[in-house]
Amino acid sequence: QVQLVESGGGLVQPGGSLRLSCAASGSIFSIYAMGWYRQAPGKQRELVAAITSGGSTNYADSVKGRFTISRDNAKNTVYLQMNSLKPEDTAVYYCNADLVTVVAVGDYWGQGTQVTVSS
Repeated sequence: QVQLVESGGGLVQPGGSLRLSCAASGSIFSIYAMGWYRQAPGKQRELVAAITSGGSTNYADSVKGRFTISRDNAKNTVYLQMNSLKPEDTAVYYCNADLVTVVAVGDYWGQGTQVTVSS
């Protein structure tokens, strides 16, 4: 069984920073891409940033230059450094991993962590 556990969300003022972490655990053979998605109230879930096992990254236009995704392959962990946060960044942030276990290949999700940007 695979688990993705997120941490680091919270309340921050506009212009502030937060760092999200997501650790994957379980019977994992390898992890391809890992990423962060977000879903604001009344909106669809959207990709924020993704990173491959080789380190290639992809960002939503709305976060380019402000957010940085990174990963530690040895720890099966992905991070999202969020700077210059705006109220429109408020959402539940979900970790995603495309990985191979000893019995299956699949797409896994964390439980989500709330990020609120407000003064």
